[in-house]
Amino acid sequence: MTTHWLPSATLQTLRQRAKLLAAIRLFFASRDVLEVETPALMPTTATDIYIDSYRLADSPLFLQTSPEFPLKRLLAAGSGSIFQLGKVFRQDAPSKRHNHEFTLCEWYRVGMNLAQLMDEVEALVHTVFAAADVPRGIALKVERFSYRTLFETHLGIDPHGATLDQLALLAERELELVATDLSRTDYLQLLLSHCIEPNLPAACFIFDYPVDQAALARIEEDDTGQLVARRFELFLAGMEVANGYFELLDEAEQRTRFEADIAERARRGYDAVPLDEALLAALAAGMPECSGVALGVDRLVMAALGIDDIADVIAFSQIRR
Repeated sequence: MTTHWLPSATLQTLRQRAKLLAAIRLFFASRDVLEVETPALMPTTATDIYIDSYRLADSPLFLQTSPEFPLKRLLAAGSGSIFQLGKVFRQDAPSKRHNHEFTLCEWYRVGMNLAQLMDEVEALVHTVFAAADVPRGIALKVERFSYRTLFETHLGIDPHGATLDQLALLAERELELVATDLSRTDYLQLLLSHCIEPNLPAACFIFDYPVDQAALARIEEDDTGQLVARRFELFLAGMEVANGYFELLDEAEQRTRFEADIAERARRGYDAVPLDEALLAALAAGMPECSGVALGVDRLVMAALGIDDIADVIAFSQIRR
């Protein structure tokens, strides 16, 4: 008898998932963070060369990879702290950690700096883990490491000062990789994912990334005088689960970064995407000081329930469509 129609997750797991999503909403309600909804279809999308969007055929509309741009327009309009819990779409190859359509919780906290937002992300993780029906022998400890510390500890190199040639030699030594068209960011991401992430503790933040990975984060000096991108990522059970920024407010700087992304997309032969002039206008009008973070809910549920395949925490994974 055929079983392809059945859900990929068990009904017991889906009930647990519903309980964890309810805990997330209660967490934000208790902190007076407003839940909002923004369009899944918009005429603009992320310019980031490492994000591949879905575009509707014969249409100027994109399925959104994140609600970031419209959420920032709400912030500029005076919404105060806000969050959205819903579906987003990315064309990364399906795997045990990624589904083309997945659930994202993205929020922005007016008046918070990056360290305070990390505190809040950690509090949310503890709340969700406490709500999970999984016995745990020890309390979850979320450690914090600077990007530089990890590269110096595991690879003996300063990622902020390393040249392209130095990174190429390191990748050849550590990964047996020889390439001629990779950027500093390409090499750093490969080294991070293959040499450092497998050695991370069960839960940790990595913060203060290289400036060429700033995206929509501010660039500031760290306590050594090094310019860094004020952003962090949360890793749980070896998975990247959240990506947070101390948000860039400067319209001119953001336009310059978008234009650089678009030029690099053209150089690499990627699909062209338009500038989001509405977001830039919102930044020009004035967005409040804030920090924001996007958190992959499916991966958080996986970590909380001790499940290692994303198909087992969603009703119908890509293979059950």
